[in-house]
Amino acid sequence: MNLEDFLAPVRDSIANPQHKDWHPQSLASNLQIHLEVQGIPELDGVKMAIIGVIEDRGSLNNQGCKSAPDEVRRYLYSLYCGKWNVPIVDLGNLYPGETITDTYEGLREVCYLLLKEGISPIIIGGSQDITYGNYRAYDRLEQTVNLVSIDSRFDLGEQEQDLNEENFLSHVILKKPYILFNYSNIGYQTYFANQEEIDLMEKMYFDVNRLGYFKNNITETEPILRDADIVTFDLSAVRQPDAPGNLNASPNGFSGEEACAISRYSGISDKVSSFGIYGCNPSKDHNGQTSHLVAQMIWYFIEGYNSRKGDYPFASKNEYQRFTVLMDEGEHELVFYKSPLSDRWWIEVPMPAIGNTMHERHKLIPCSHSDYIRACENETPLRWWHAMKKAL
Repeated sequence: MNLEDFLAPVRDSIANPQHKDWHPQSLASNLQIHLEVQGIPELDGVKMAIIGVIEDRGSLNNQGCKSAPDEVRRYLYSLYCGKWNVPIVDLGNLYPGETITDTYEGLREVCYLLLKEGISPIIIGGSQDITYGNYRAYDRLEQTVNLVSIDSRFDLGEQEQDLNEENFLSHVILKKPYILFNYSNIGYQTYFANQEEIDLMEKMYFDVNRLGYFKNNITETEPILRDADIVTFDLSAVRQPDAPGNLNASPNGFSGEEACAISRYSGISDKVSSFGIYGCNPSKDHNGQTSHLVAQMIWYFIEGYNSRKGDYPFASKNEYQRFTVLMDEGEHELVFYKSPLSDRWWIEVPMPAIGNTMHERHKLIPCSHSDYIRACENETPLRWWHAMKKAL
């Protein structure tokens, strides 16, 4: 199958609006755009591809979010490029399927075709259940996957129900093939999570942290995002005054500035290979504020991508500074590594004894300098314990 079978071109009224000449430094002037006349752009050398998904049949409370992709483009195209050298394309919108399952399958195929060529999809939803189609694209890549969700809720819902935005995570966890290695939530709000859900997260050794933990220090999201393969951002995690175009938003949440910082950290991660933003509802928006925010979040992801250091230690660690911390009066040790390129930190998880080659890529997990400081004070980082438990 070819990409043309799945993707509709960007409407000319958006890419080339009447009486408007795009500035030479605008994104519109520097993107390769899928247009009806020119067709799908050449993908040689391309590293990022924007895809709109005009689908909201899986939304229970936010109908209208399917119209977000083109509204976001109106703002995105007018933004100025940074000092970027990574080619980007806009592949247009995924044709909605006859059923919502067909839409998931279509996105799965498109993302797979891109990922196997080393191209990272940037997905503009639509409702967050679309993440499931993105996730299933990794089935044929023969690797386990880390999923990070920026969300005020866990979206476990009722697994017996049809897939929707409130239960997609249950389908990710419980449906074969099982390729999920770790799930992390950034910014859940306790009054939106019942105790059974919180207990399940702890039982499965998933990394979940409340909104307040990051509000005090947004940089603590970086190590979590650095270990992600897929980042899915539900706009309900952004406080309502900053993103009014979302019917699931509440008074509390991340600010627009913090959402952009999280998007940039996602882009900087050498490991993140797909990024999606969901829940923007132009029909409920105020003066395009939410669509504009999503456009800026995408801009920051691209900015981060262009700032990648390529220092994720997938193989040799010889060029990294090594720090050994003796714990519990020498009973065991923790080994930390620091990159001389970016000053970022990793901690080693002793997985070789397991004999599971699928876990080899998780042998080093990202951490922060504060994790190293706590280890020096004889406090084992929680993320190390979770990685050990999952590996065993």
